[in-house]
Amino acid sequence: MPNGIGIESLLVALGLTLLAGMSTGIGGLLAFFTRTDNKRLLSWAMGLSAGVMVYVSFMEMMPEAIGKLSQTFTGKLGNLYGLIGFFGGMGLIALIDLLVPEAQNPHEEHSTALLDKTPSSNHGHDLKRTGILLALAIGIHNFPEGMATFVSALEGWDIALPIVAAIAIHNIPEGIAVSVPIYQATGNRSKALRYTLLSGLAEPAGALVGALFLLPFWTSAISGWVLAAVAGIMVYISFDELLPGAHQYGHHHMAIIGLIMGMALMALSLLLF
Repeated sequence: MPNGIGIESLLVALGLTLLAGMSTGIGGLLAFFTRTDNKRLLSWAMGLSAGVMVYVSFMEMMPEAIGKLSQTFTGKLGNLYGLIGFFGGMGLIALIDLLVPEAQNPHEEHSTALLDKTPSSNHGHDLKRTGILLALAIGIHNFPEGMATFVSALEGWDIALPIVAAIAIHNIPEGIAVSVPIYQATGNRSKALRYTLLSGLAEPAGALVGALFLLPFWTSAISGWVLAAVAGIMVYISFDELLPGAHQYGHHHMAIIGLIMGMALMALSLLLF
C-alpha cells in the first residue's frame, strides 16, 4: 500500500465511513415507530454534533494539517496553504449547495411539518417525490462527508471516532426527513427504509473515491491539504446545516447546551487520549 498505509487501516476507515453513512437508517426506523419526534433531543443532538465538529476542526485537524504542510513548505507557506485548503473545503461544499435545488436541499431551512406524522393522503404523489428528491440531495451532500470521514480515519482514532460519531448523529434527522414523506405516501416501510439507506451509502462511496484517487499520490503535503479541506467542510456543515437545523426544532437553549457539551467532550477526549 502507498506510503505505509496498510490494508487494515484502509478497511477500518471504510468500515467507519459505512457506519456513519448507515446511521441514516436509524432515522428511517425512528420515523416508523414514533408518532412525534422528540425535538428537544434532536436540537440537543445536532448542537452536540456541531460542537464536536467545530472543536476538532480548529483544535486538532487544522494544527495537524498546518504541521504536515510545514514539513514540505518553508516559512509561512505551510500556514497559507493550510488556510487555502480550509476555505477550499468550504467552497466545495458551498458549491454543492448552490447546485442542489433549494427546495430539496437538506442544508436549507424547511418546515418541521414533515417530522410530525400527521396523515396527508391528498398529496401522496408529491410526498413521495419530495422524499426521493431529498434522498438524492442528501446523497450528494453525503459524498464529500464520506471522503472526510475516510481521510480522518486514516489519521488515527483520536480524530476519526468523534467525527464518525458527529456525522452519524447528524445523519439521523436526515434519515427521518427522507423516510417520513415516502412512508406517508406509500405506506411501504421497506421502500422508505431502502431510499433512506441508499442516501447514506453515498458516504462509503465517497470514501472509495477518496481511496482510489488520493492514496496513489499520498504524501505528507497531500495529507495536510486534505485535512485542512475536511476541517473546512466540517465547519461549514456545522454552521450551515446543524445549528440552523437545531434552532429550527424550536429549542434554542438545548442546541447551545449541546454545542458546549460537544466541545467539552471533544476537549476531554483529546486530553485523555
